[in-house]
Amino acid sequence: MRAPYATDPRRSRGRAVTEEESAFRSAFQRDRDRIIHSSAFRRLKHKTQVFVAHEGDYYRTRLTHSIEVAQVARTISGALGLDTDLTEAVALAHDLGHTPFGHAGEDALSALMAPYGGFDHNAQALRIVTLLERHYAEFDGLNLTWETLEGLAKHNGPVTGALPLALAECDAAHALELATHSGAEAQAAAIADDIAYNNHDLHDGLRAGLFTDDEVAGLPIVGACYAEVDRRHPGLDPKRRRFEALRHVFGRMVGDVIAESRARLDAAAPADVAALRHLGAPVIRFSPAMWSDLQQIRAFLFERMYRAPQVNEMRRMVVRVIGGLFPVYLDAPEHLPDEWRADVAQAPDRAALARLVGDYIAGMTDRFALESHARLVGGAAAPELPKGV
Repeated sequence: MRAPYATDPRRSRGRAVTEEESAFRSAFQRDRDRIIHSSAFRRLKHKTQVFVAHEGDYYRTRLTHSIEVAQVARTISGALGLDTDLTEAVALAHDLGHTPFGHAGEDALSALMAPYGGFDHNAQALRIVTLLERHYAEFDGLNLTWETLEGLAKHNGPVTGALPLALAECDAAHALELATHSGAEAQAAAIADDIAYNNHDLHDGLRAGLFTDDEVAGLPIVGACYAEVDRRHPGLDPKRRRFEALRHVFGRMVGDVIAESRARLDAAAPADVAALRHLGAPVIRFSPAMWSDLQQIRAFLFERMYRAPQVNEMRRMVVRVIGGLFPVYLDAPEHLPDEWRADVAQAPDRAALARLVGDYIAGMTDRFALESHARLVGGAAAPELPKGV
């Protein structure tokens, strides 16, 4: 049953370019489908988060992460009576703007783009879906609904203060009401992102040998789940034991969000999505107790995974790769592909050219960035890729 504060596709604020409505799909279903069929979405297959692709194909990529986020987000959204298609669209698109090599790549590109309007992956996702995808006859981008664009801009909350240039331009064109919260669907996508991160970073870190099952069993929530698996299945194979325990961690996080969000929504009783946007606080939340426990888990992961020596070494490699490519393309844009030449010719100044270079590098996959660096810069900045990867 649809909640009164759910976003109704029949009352969408529409698209920048008016299109005839589909007889078979809602406006938000069409948004979701266009995102899935975009080039940027396909490239997520070869973009990683903490580990880089040459370390093996087991670890999560941006694509598998986005699919996991969408699955969790749909579950939460459906349980709360929200529009699951809008939730899924935001969840699937939320990482489109990420650079190669995850957050390390974004940090490196952000530093290089600081003199030219900055770089932010959320703003870049909007730039992709409103400008850089160029497949349709009548418009650049994907011509998504206002609600999906708003969700991409504000799924982490209101955006105030100095804006990345890409976000400022998008807001000027679409009036995304950045000072308010997003609808509940985008909030569900955002918290599903947190849930997926917490779960799969534990799993990937264990798989990589950065820490052990015994160590994570000392963490809140996680330890209770390992103990429950041991009680129900004594002597279980270690891999199955780990999977079962982390599956229970996953379920506890989702159940907590649904229960807490229902209570908040019942207490606030927003009459519609407009009222929900102006509540002054997000309504799709973890309980205080769960949030406190998750902070301890994140602190553990930060210390043992995100700042592990081998991860730090990869961060240094990423800085060398992206830091080497950026000036090459900026000073010699003839190295950009032919389809970028028209934009290069029309760039009015060096800042505009730098933004094109930033767009191009941000769109690279891990492997392509490494290959481009080896071809254009050379040296030993990037590791050799194993054969067959």
